Amino acid sequence: MDDKIQALKEMVDGSDNIVFFGGAGVSTESGIPDFRSTGGLYHQEWKYPPETILSHTFYKSKPEEFFRFYRAKMLAPDARPNAAHRKLAEWEAQGKLRAVITQNIDGLHQAAGSREVLELHGSVHRNHCEKCGKFYGLDYILKTQGVPRCDCGGIVKPDVVLYEESLDQDLLSRALRYIAEADMLIIGGTSLNVYPAAGLIQYYSGRKLVLINKGAVARDLTADLVLTDPIGEVLGQL
Repeated sequence: MDDKIQALKEMVDGSDNIVFFGGAGVSTESGIPDFRSTGGLYHQEWKYPPETILSHTFYKSKPEEFFRFYRAKMLAPDARPNAAHRKLAEWEAQGKLRAVITQNIDGLHQAAGSREVLELHGSVHRNHCEKCGKFYGLDYILKTQGVPRCDCGGIVKPDVVLYEESLDQDLLSRALRYIAEADMLIIGGTSLNVYPAAGLIQYYSGRKLVLINKGAVARDLTADLVLTDPIGEVLGQL
């Protein structure tokens, strides 16, 4: 065990109020591409850029094209939790970790056993009819073609936060409280590019701030410990 892994282990061992704030890099080791790395969605050929397709305006104006992209690029039904997801769930079961705050929409934290998961950008596993509110799971979206419709005729919209849409304010407030009260904050697999989610970390005032990310982050961050290996590899050693 190298010095940085040992230092991380000692921090975790001495904490009982850990909060984890994660992004797309947490799921890349499960085979889900992130948006901004080489090979991610922003580096692939498509008629429109992802941020345009994944906007509320595009969803409303070109729903067929939206759902074609959504099914092809945003859904990964065969993905399974990796070592990072499993370790976080283990810490929660031990009473060390209080919450996972994630920008991901894949549901892998819950699949690994985590219970207190705040999904800032929603989840592909929840879909509701815009007309009558009926719930539909991921399987329904996968087995339909074109624009998914409810029995009542309404469009079944994924419960994911699109560009131009607001985050749930109650969820943001809960996340802020968890971060503000934490004795250790681990930021993993995110470049901190997406706001307002990334702005939540400014509310941490503790002395054990850990950054685990393969690339540089978008803002100045005075972390007590920085690791640049894949997060699954890092947490898998603890």
